[in-house]
Amino acid sequence: MAVLKVENVTVTFDTPDGVIDAVSGVSMTVERGETVAIVGESGSGKSQVMMAAMGLLAINGRAEGSVRFGEDEILNAPARRMNLIRGSRIAMIFQEPMTSLDPLYTIESQLTAPLRAHAGLSRAKARARALELLDLVRIPEPARRLKAYPHELSGGQRQRVMIAMALSNSPDLIIADEPTTALDVTIQAEILALLAELQARLETAILFITHDLGLVKAFADRVYVMRAGRVVEEGPTTRVFEAPRSEYTRMLLDAEPDGAKHPPSDDAPLLLEAKGVRVTFPVGDGFLRRPRRFTAVDGVDVALRRGQTIGVVGESGSGKSTLGRALLRLQPSEGRITYAGRDLSDRTPAEMTQLRRELQLVFQDPYGSLSPRMTVGEIVTEGLLIHEPQTGRRARAVRAAEALEAVGLSAVMRNRFPHEFSGGQRQRIAIARAMVLSPSVVVLDEPTSALDRSVQKQVIRLLRDLQTRLALSYVFISHDLAVIRAVADHVLVMKDGRVVEEGATSAVFNAPQTAYTRDLMRAAFDLSSLLKSDETAAPVREA
Repeated sequence: MAVLKVENVTVTFDTPDGVIDAVSGVSMTVERGETVAIVGESGSGKSQVMMAAMGLLAINGRAEGSVRFGEDEILNAPARRMNLIRGSRIAMIFQEPMTSLDPLYTIESQLTAPLRAHAGLSRAKARARALELLDLVRIPEPARRLKAYPHELSGGQRQRVMIAMALSNSPDLIIADEPTTALDVTIQAEILALLAELQARLETAILFITHDLGLVKAFADRVYVMRAGRVVEEGPTTRVFEAPRSEYTRMLLDAEPDGAKHPPSDDAPLLLEAKGVRVTFPVGDGFLRRPRRFTAVDGVDVALRRGQTIGVVGESGSGKSTLGRALLRLQPSEGRITYAGRDLSDRTPAEMTQLRRELQLVFQDPYGSLSPRMTVGEIVTEGLLIHEPQTGRRARAVRAAEALEAVGLSAVMRNRFPHEFSGGQRQRIAIARAMVLSPSVVVLDEPTSALDRSVQKQVIRLLRDLQTRLALSYVFISHDLAVIRAVADHVLVMKDGRVVEEGATSAVFNAPQTAYTRDLMRAAFDLSSLLKSDETAAPVREA
């Protein structure tokens, strides 16, 4: 019997530019204990099918058709009825954890809420289960993390909290919308092995929405391929991967990032240099007790030349994103940082504001960094109001259109709001916002993690073209080693806040010198073997 049966579902959105057809007549089934994947490019409608099924569409969205959960029709069901199902019988792991977790509540509060609401656990038992769940998803120092707030965790750690929350009540169906987007490759394997073991023990069905075909091949039993709101191919994963019937499916399978970045000439000027960068955070919650310091970045050196791309890789929590923010003076740090020969250490906030045009950042979580109350056009040109106040409204609209088209989006989209876009489209908007100012240095924090492979190739091509035309320098932070290999000419490998290996990209990838780097490479390019390894899986504890 099917756990979930979707029949002829359509989803539309009312926008200032008219009605948008996001999903057109989609049908699919998920059987008990089965893993089904939905793949497709950004904007293909794969997430909107499940948002409609869960009753979570945006206020301007409408859904028609039928969605049956067991024997019950749940499409457009009353909120009170869906509240009894969501989080208990059906759990959803969202793509963007920073916007799914409440910034005002601790991790403990948010993990224990569904346990108390659906399982009826006492406060003490719910806390014990929450601690167990954090340990289950491999969050270090779980007792301390329970007291943390979402902003105090790395992107990967926040995603693991979302996964722990989904697992808490042993649901019949887990809908996982890009559940490993923010995770490094080793944790990806651990989480997928964990989900697979839970599924085997509890016969939980998993609907896996992703753009990562490598994960689909290693993890899914069946796959649906979507394009422009429709299913263009479906079938057993092995058949679809080995003998795809759709030209579109073949294109997706061939869309691995390729090419290589050539290093700049030896006489290229040094643009951004950091010596002994160290970042610490206070930890501890005792009144009248002196908090101890946690070292997130520990004595890191960086030398970025004009036209160079430095790739920074490492596991979640290794300090790579904190390093990127410190380089731009967005995070207090020790050590010396210079830009174009100017020491940034003693710059006032006003002086740094003047330099922001030249030093830009593309954030990891695009939805969290885009104002929900501003149109895309306003978001993209917001920096022009500060750095080019003489530019008029009409000229800004033209610049917004040009920036959006440069990242592969239509100019007419500038009148829409962020919630009307897919995760991948929102990431491209974030890139457009940085590029519209023509900066010299751009720190890109996981800029392609939310993008499907075909769009990754487009964005990588775009970043290369911009770099060539404008002599841009990039610090490219990513857990995706295939992307790093394609975009970077120099690589820093970080672990526990320190650089454990660095060198030319070809040297690091072809002959890694440390065991840690070799483990990262194996996890990135041989995921199937890791998922089959007994060492990767973690034991599933009962509630």
